[in-house]
Amino acid sequence: MDNRSEVREFLMSRRARITPEQAGIESFGARRRVSGLRRDEVARVAGVSVDYYTRLERGNLSGVSDSVLDAIAGALQLDRAEQDHLYDLARTANRGNRTKAKKAGPTLDPALQYFLDAITGAPALIANNRMDVVAANALGYAMYYDLFRSTAGPANHSRFIFLDPRGQDFYPDWERAKNTNVEILRRQAGRFPHDKGIAELVGELSMRSDEFRTLWAAHNVRRHRSGMKNFHHSVVGALELTYQQLELDEDTGLHITVYPAVPGSSSEEALKLLASWAATENVVEKVAAGAR
Repeated sequence: MDNRSEVREFLMSRRARITPEQAGIESFGARRRVSGLRRDEVARVAGVSVDYYTRLERGNLSGVSDSVLDAIAGALQLDRAEQDHLYDLARTANRGNRTKAKKAGPTLDPALQYFLDAITGAPALIANNRMDVVAANALGYAMYYDLFRSTAGPANHSRFIFLDPRGQDFYPDWERAKNTNVEILRRQAGRFPHDKGIAELVGELSMRSDEFRTLWAAHNVRRHRSGMKNFHHSVVGALELTYQQLELDEDTGLHITVYPAVPGSSSEEALKLLASWAATENVVEKVAAGAR
């Protein structure tokens, strides 16, 4: 992905969403040609010259100091994920092609699988920065059974959501699922700008899904750490689960997500039923054998 284009489109999209009133700028009722802030207004709030900010928005972040990045982030009212994304883009501009992210090994460290298998009361998954699920525990395989059986490609969250009709059934709030997925993937693309797998996935989804292409063009990003999610499993029905995500290796983008249910809830009972079904149907063995 072209760093200058990414920088330009990201900054322009953030500027367009901030009104003068939100930025504390008096507009005096004058007719405006842009819905958001003008470049000179961003420059004024950030305390830099118009020419300097124009250079930044044209995609040149090379040599920009942290203090200037912080000032731009403040002027554009960036949230934590957007600030991190801006720093990632600046880091790429300064490194160019000299530094590339370390790739995850072709096989998962057995110790990580032991770690997953030790989690027996909640679904747990390990995924990479391309949204591929690379390992799971028994409940993880059972919960995402349709994803692993998906005909849309490898066990990949993005393909499942955008290319497999079963994704719409699995996520009751499909609009939220779509937005969240793209925002996380955009964040990963900023962190790993030279990852060929991410670029190929984005290209594939952009070609095959109008919805993905539209959302990708919005340049929204998200940090995905904890919260609550709703699912509808084809066997046990509704699941309302909390989730916690931990990064395993910041250089490869591997992370683990665990989905525990609130103790005493109907979802906790549903997970127990799911575990029983998974054992009866030999779900792990079927997934390992590639059964669809």
